[in-house]
Amino acid sequence: MALYEHVFLARQDVTSQQVESMIDTYKGVIEANGGKVEKTEMWGVKSLAYRIKKNRKAHFTLLNIDAPPAALAEMERQMRISEDILRFLTIRVEALETEPSAMMQKRDRDERKDRERGRRRDEDGFSGDRNEEN
Repeated sequence: MALYEHVFLARQDVTSQQVESMIDTYKGVIEANGGKVEKTEMWGVKSLAYRIKKNRKAHFTLLNIDAPPAALAEMERQMRISEDILRFLTIRVEALETEPSAMMQKRDRDERKDRERGRRRDEDGFSGDRNEEN
């Protein structure tokens, strides 16, 4: 079986629970056709570089797939039919990555920066409440 990285963009009006149900649906299609989804990552709602079908933002999701080409073709066919999917891209890869993708690593790095900023504020004696001395 071949290895694929698949990213799809869902409309911004769709809730996170609906995106999760889409993921489950597409996992079911892959598994019914003899493949399996190794990893899923929900990257969250991100701004688009340009409007797609009148949407400025979209839910981004990554699927690492180990499946035969027929299973992938069926999943892509169903994505084309769905009105909630704006775009998708499938790339065949030599090996699937087991650690978090670059998008998830960026989020972790941003969270660490925010925590460090908060720690520096505490060390400087800034608590955010200016009337504390009275």
